[in-house]
Amino acid sequence: MKSVLINDITLRDGEQAAGVNFFPEEKLRIARQLVKLRVPIMEAGFPIASEQDAKGVELVANEFGRDIVISAMCRAVFKDIDVAAKALGDAPKRRIQVVMGTSDIHLKHKFNLTREDGLKTSVESVAYALKFSDDVEFAAEDASRSDLPYLVDVCVACVKAGAKTIELPDTVGYATPEEYFTMVAAVVKAVPPEVVVATHCHNDLGLATINTIAGIMAGARQAEVTINGIGERVGNAASEEVIMTLKTRKDFYQVDIDYINSREIMNTSKLIEELSQIKIAHNKAIVGKGAFLHESGIHQDGLMKSPQTYQVLDPKDIGLEGFQLVIGKLSGKNALNEKLSFLKIELDKEQMKGFSRFFKDNAAKKKFVTDADVINLYERWANK
Repeated sequence: MKSVLINDITLRDGEQAAGVNFFPEEKLRIARQLVKLRVPIMEAGFPIASEQDAKGVELVANEFGRDIVISAMCRAVFKDIDVAAKALGDAPKRRIQVVMGTSDIHLKHKFNLTREDGLKTSVESVAYALKFSDDVEFAAEDASRSDLPYLVDVCVACVKAGAKTIELPDTVGYATPEEYFTMVAAVVKAVPPEVVVATHCHNDLGLATINTIAGIMAGARQAEVTINGIGERVGNAASEEVIMTLKTRKDFYQVDIDYINSREIMNTSKLIEELSQIKIAHNKAIVGKGAFLHESGIHQDGLMKSPQTYQVLDPKDIGLEGFQLVIGKLSGKNALNEKLSFLKIELDKEQMKGFSRFFKDNAAKKKFVTDADVINLYERWANK
């Protein structure tokens, strides 16, 4: 069973979500929570972007750079690498990530470079970064829209130059799972086995998580993800989705990420929601409010008999107390009786039958039924 490294990039790519700005002290606060989650790698920022960003990387590297890998992103520009190296300081586990476009779209329109020049720039930047750290990651930006033989050539050349990790971004969320699998598998096959190939997927078509899983199935041993899936445009592969998919279906994927303390997922998610000011969607997988709410009577009855009937996740595994039964027009007698017991209202079988009909008729008139509504309806029924 292989182990996959979770590289949480919330502090860098997550911060690229429009309107998000993590101040240095907030980055440190997030980093402390990520340590509780036990991620082995975190990308702390893009130091050349601003003094604030450099300061954030410095704070995180100073506090945690002895215990886990702290990464800083750079373009394939020597000045970027200089600033990143300064921000990382003497942290024993510092990593410099060098990013260079490999698709013809990026080479032509962004850099005005030929493929040969792009390869040369990539290799020279990796070699330069090695002056400051022996842990260098090369990211082939827009890898999924790159010519595959050329992409492989660039990755192999960067490995020969000293890169220990090769990151394959689906920068604009373009790839299908099948395409992403094929690309990752080709690079894994081309580089030495000690080189770690990493996934990095965006969610423009809603495929970020499944593409990440496809990449892992193809041999990637590092997954770059963000808490709540935040990131530029519509975000990245969500840390909690990737983690809980691999944990829940360990039988199928045969991937070991038991080092992750998944009981800190909700605490981490809430912190990112607070500091990013991006509200979590009600129907967001794993951490959305609706993930463990049940209103259908059929589901509620099954859950009360055995949670496995309608839950593949144990809420306690992500830091919650348990699933919740929402009382409404679809609720069955068993769930309604459970709610009445909670509210200290006891009815016999015949009373329950009568109140259940009264409740359903009236609950259908409301969007959401609160405990106060249940009590009010009971009192109306009892006094009619």
